[in-house]
Amino acid sequence: MVSPAAPLTVNAQLTLSLSADITVTAPRTFRNLADIENPQENLVGIASAASQGAITAAQLESRPIMRPAEVLETVPGLIVSQHSGEGKANQYYLRSFNLDHGSDFLTTVAGIPVNNPTHGHAQGYADSNFLIPELVSGVQFRKGPYYAEDGDFSAAGSANINYLNSLDRPIVTLSTGNQGWRRVFAAASPRVGSGFLLGGLEINSNDGPWDTASNYQRVNGILRYSRGDTRNGFSLTGMGYDADWDSTDQVPRRAIESGLIGRFGNIDTSLAGRSYRYSAVADGQRSDVRGSLRATAYAVRYSMNLFQNFTYFLADPVNGDQFEQVDRRWITGGRVSYRRLGRMWGRGTESAMGVQVRNDAIGEVALYQTVARQRIGTTRRDQVGQTSVGVYGQTEVEWSRILRTTVGLRVDGYRFDVTSDNPLNSGSTNDAIASPKVTAVLGPWASTEVYLNAGTGFHSNHGLGTVISVDPVSGDPAERVPALVRATGGEVGLRTVRIPGLQSTVSVWTLGFDSELIWVGDAGSTEAGRPSHRWGVEWTNYARPRPWLTVDLDLAFSKSRYTDQDPAGDAIAGALGRVISGGVTVEPIRGGLFGSVRLRHFGPRALTEDRAVLSKQTSLVNGELGYRFTPRTRLVAELFNLFDARVADIDYYYTSRLPGEPLDGVDDVHTHPAIPRAARVMLQVSF
Repeated sequence: MVSPAAPLTVNAQLTLSLSADITVTAPRTFRNLADIENPQENLVGIASAASQGAITAAQLESRPIMRPAEVLETVPGLIVSQHSGEGKANQYYLRSFNLDHGSDFLTTVAGIPVNNPTHGHAQGYADSNFLIPELVSGVQFRKGPYYAEDGDFSAAGSANINYLNSLDRPIVTLSTGNQGWRRVFAAASPRVGSGFLLGGLEINSNDGPWDTASNYQRVNGILRYSRGDTRNGFSLTGMGYDADWDSTDQVPRRAIESGLIGRFGNIDTSLAGRSYRYSAVADGQRSDVRGSLRATAYAVRYSMNLFQNFTYFLADPVNGDQFEQVDRRWITGGRVSYRRLGRMWGRGTESAMGVQVRNDAIGEVALYQTVARQRIGTTRRDQVGQTSVGVYGQTEVEWSRILRTTVGLRVDGYRFDVTSDNPLNSGSTNDAIASPKVTAVLGPWASTEVYLNAGTGFHSNHGLGTVISVDPVSGDPAERVPALVRATGGEVGLRTVRIPGLQSTVSVWTLGFDSELIWVGDAGSTEAGRPSHRWGVEWTNYARPRPWLTVDLDLAFSKSRYTDQDPAGDAIAGALGRVISGGVTVEPIRGGLFGSVRLRHFGPRALTEDRAVLSKQTSLVNGELGYRFTPRTRLVAELFNLFDARVADIDYYYTSRLPGEPLDGVDDVHTHPAIPRAARVMLQVSF
């Protein structure tokens, strides 16, 4: 994104694009996202679905953010949680999905996909801990399989996050708090030649409230050179992230109730993790009055070592059940897209086409048995080459002032090459899938639009499961899984700005999967899933009754079930049925006080397929209060879990064994508590 300056406009109607750099602000006009005070105030005549939207940097600045990935909680109905150490990828929930670590929600940062297929811990693993919130220029989100340019992992939704190209002036942020929180961040963007060189560095440490301190250490940086603007220009970006931590994972409720450990204790005190991610991306675009061409190429070096123990002494009563998951890979890829304005049958059209390519050269994806982080055995160790190519096209036609339609088609092809330590589990396979999409938009009437969306999408399964023959733990024959699983969805929505200062959307949606096959990372195999169906309703509201006052409220209610017949039941364990989020933000008009308070609530979940065990609901209130001494200096106090609620961040129900318990273990709820009341103070100076 170019530095906020004169807005860029063009006489064309463009939809919200993959790039978070730009967004449409009115029919036949688009502008630099940095120049839009609030795109949530009016997307009528612009968006193609009620569940599509954009968030600006100004909105992010007014929210207390405890974890980097909570930038994604700006997406209505999305919950970001954690069941382990802070350096591990977060747990995501959206539209009655327990998305695990990102299996059906596609995240892109600075043009690079974050989700990792065939990952050592979880399929679609999306570690967003390298995000720097102060440099985020905007978030564009959409839900459902209705968009031709979104491929793997996007059935439930997607979010594209980008960084600024330049700052008005250099900034330095110093932050401290209880629970061992320390953070230093500095960034500047001097002019170099005819462009800008943006540099940012973040150093962060955190112990958390845990009896075994997290010792979380994170170093994060970005260097970006950019020239031109969002219509004609380019950027070269390098990013680096390195972190290590000690973990407190979920623990059995019986251990807390018996007094064996406290709420913030751990059964295995040697759990830990280490991860790094280094990336480079080149992005360029050319535009004229007829259309635009954009090309992106990227390369990523990624590594993770994760030590975990979920069942303690169930599988191995002597050494314990600790294991290490390893993932090391090179990711290379790119995309080219072209949009062109035209006419068909006397009607205005916008056509888009594109090609996306990705290759994951996974040098090691492995599972080891460990004791106190020392390897004592190998469950499996593999090398994988995974390549995908996606081609798409779509055409939007404006039939009249109150009707526009979009028809699209996407075709994806995949290649998996697996070399395993067990030759029986080596092999190669190919798969392909076609995904049609269709959208109709009716209106606007009285500042109101109606959206009809339908389409199919997919997610890929873990590459090791596509060629497996033998279970790596038991040695029994194992059934192979299809590489690509289809999802089918539909949505009816409404967006209105009829009431001045208020934008509201309502959407009723449905989404079904042919199968919910799950890669079980701690067993090195694929667990056969069942066909499923989800449906729900979402209501979002964003109001600015005064120039200094913003109020938002998002409600999401959903149902989910397996669609086959099974005596175990039809409940999908961990699926959220209710999400409520909202807040009030007060902004200073001319310096002075500012602040916000936000509610984050998600309802009880079935933890078993027969609904015999339910989790409790979780409600948290966070807030911030600040004072702007000068236009360049502000002091902010953030308070998380304002009322110190004793609630869980996440719950599971499964069998584990503590020392002295029966060899077949005990079924129990395993819980990870939400962070208790935490305070942070931040001083930010620009000069």
